[in-house]
Amino acid sequence: MFETIVALATAPIKAALSIIRLSGDDVLDVVSKCCSKDLRNIKERTILYASIVNKDEKIDDVVLLVYKGPKSFTGEDSVEIICHGSPLISKQIVETCIANGARMATNGEFSSRAFMHNKIDLVQAEAINDVINATTKEAKNLNLLSLDGKTSDLIRPVKTKLADILSLIEVNIDYPEYEDIEVANKDMIIKVSDELINQIDTLIDDGEKAQIINEGVKVAIVGKPNVGKSSLLNAFLGEDRAIVTDIAGTTRDVIEGHANIDGIVLHLFDTAGIHESNDKIESIGIERSKKTIKDADVVIVVLDGSKELEVEDKNILEYTKEFNPIVVYNKADINLNKDKLSISALNGDIKPLINKIKEVIGLDEKSFSKPALNNTRQIGLLKKAKESLITAKKDAENNLTIDLVSTSIFEAYQSILEILGEANQIDLSKEIFARFCVGK
Repeated sequence: MFETIVALATAPIKAALSIIRLSGDDVLDVVSKCCSKDLRNIKERTILYASIVNKDEKIDDVVLLVYKGPKSFTGEDSVEIICHGSPLISKQIVETCIANGARMATNGEFSSRAFMHNKIDLVQAEAINDVINATTKEAKNLNLLSLDGKTSDLIRPVKTKLADILSLIEVNIDYPEYEDIEVANKDMIIKVSDELINQIDTLIDDGEKAQIINEGVKVAIVGKPNVGKSSLLNAFLGEDRAIVTDIAGTTRDVIEGHANIDGIVLHLFDTAGIHESNDKIESIGIERSKKTIKDADVVIVVLDGSKELEVEDKNILEYTKEFNPIVVYNKADINLNKDKLSISALNGDIKPLINKIKEVIGLDEKSFSKPALNNTRQIGLLKKAKESLITAKKDAENNLTIDLVSTSIFEAYQSILEILGEANQIDLSKEIFARFCVGK
């Protein structure tokens, strides 16, 4: 039995309206105890106007939306109470519901119940939170595709193909007398593994691009003192976040900012100029800069385009080369390197650099409208499934017995089910009997 849970579904602030949500097996009984109307005999979705009362005291006149399971978000009987948007009223209604048999919902418990009642899968459940936390229109649209189930549909063909080959292997092992059943041999396993690895590679590539849209990229702005790093940060942000002077070493710590560039969120880090320093505070800032570089997805090395490269510039280029940096020459109006990537940070002319960042990230227009698995958990499980299939292929090529090869295929299958939240529902016998007329 699922006990009735209650929570405020809207922000706990003064507003025109507030919504309190309840769900559970006895929710109609709970609400009826504190409502001027009896909901117990309602058989279908209904809207009611009523009063919420606590003993003889009226708390508020409300609108009740009653949903009968399984035709509700959670799959259970549910009620939404729309009241006046006073935090006091909302609090009183929640307390009254608790006094009449409900309990306060835990974080995400309504979505958890929807998952448990098979109303949504785990990818859709994660998408709910991602839609709420989206900071750009592009990320929101991408997560709505997942919420609609379109992302889950990408993974189901892989799940089906793995279930097919596992079922065939099990039948071959357990029912060898059935001569009309296709034989699961080494060549078949190698062929299927190759096909699935290619499919998963595509899903991983699309997923990593979608993750960038969803989470943004960390960009470290690096260079010696007084080359225009702070001016570049300000140009990205369109505001004077960092102090700009002609005094070297003005930036003594990492300064952060966030910019939306054509639907991609850049998490920008203006680092302290990297150079030798005897100043203790400045040295700490330089060490933090080096850590920021190591953690960044994109490193931008800013050089002074009005001067020849100096020893410090060369040292920075040498230090950052393992991070495949974008090298940009600032002060385009007096640039000695006209054939190189050039900008004028002080004048806000940074379009060539923005184009280069987009090129390095590798996003195209399709990336913004294509459903994709887009978080670390999902992509990590795809990579785990791929590794298991690579192992299965190698084992088949090395002529291991089919039952041993199937162990790695089963691991890949389990990883795919984990993406959807179905790993605890593995029952290969159902897959076998759904596909073959065994034991007829």
